[in-house]
Amino acid sequence: MIGTETLDDPRAAPEVVLRTLGDIARINRLFGGTRAVVEALEPFFLAVAGGGARWTLLDVGTGLGDIPRAAAARARRHGIALQLIGIERIPAAARAARGTGEGWLAVLLADGGALPIRPGAVDVVVASQVLHHLPREVAVRWIAAFDRLARRAVVLADLRRSRLAMAGIWAASFGLGFGGDTRRDAVVSLKRGYTRDELNAMLRDAGVPAVATYRPGFRVVAAWRPRAHR
Repeated sequence: MIGTETLDDPRAAPEVVLRTLGDIARINRLFGGTRAVVEALEPFFLAVAGGGARWTLLDVGTGLGDIPRAAAARARRHGIALQLIGIERIPAAARAARGTGEGWLAVLLADGGALPIRPGAVDVVVASQVLHHLPREVAVRWIAAFDRLARRAVVLADLRRSRLAMAGIWAASFGLGFGGDTRRDAVVSLKRGYTRDELNAMLRDAGVPAVATYRPGFRVVAAWRPRAHR
């Protein structure tokens, strides 16, 4: 693994975790992280005929839950109600991610490598900016596990490694008022990111016939219908 990030450590100080996650949510909103996931889910939503559908969405490494909530808002446009479940291994993040009303998110304190969910138990699995925290061989195992868990769709979204993006986020972080931890972590995250060919190789090793694509904001995304339900 390249470097270390605040969110690599489940015992990180809660105040640092929450500040970092707040900055990440802003980065997602401003620089394409949220849009990459929501747009990857759109074709699966469009494939549902009529309204009234109820799906479950599992977000692995949910952070503050900003991405699954954005997905739920988009799903409602298509008459789909998403029941949101987040997975977090950092207690402070798990507590902060829960909400109320339409933004309600059930959060399980668990590790993505040992999910307490049986195969085919959820409709959608999302993992955004999670895989780069893992050694490659572990990430491949997680991808294969996600394919077994989901009935309708799996969406992986991560960072595209780029020196330009590293320089850009470092410079932008000052104007946006990000903390020093976020500034450092953002660069490390991009160093750990993937090229399209690298993510495609991981998908093949996991036995998943999906093809990664680049998205705006230096993102790389793969989305597919699980094999057992294709």
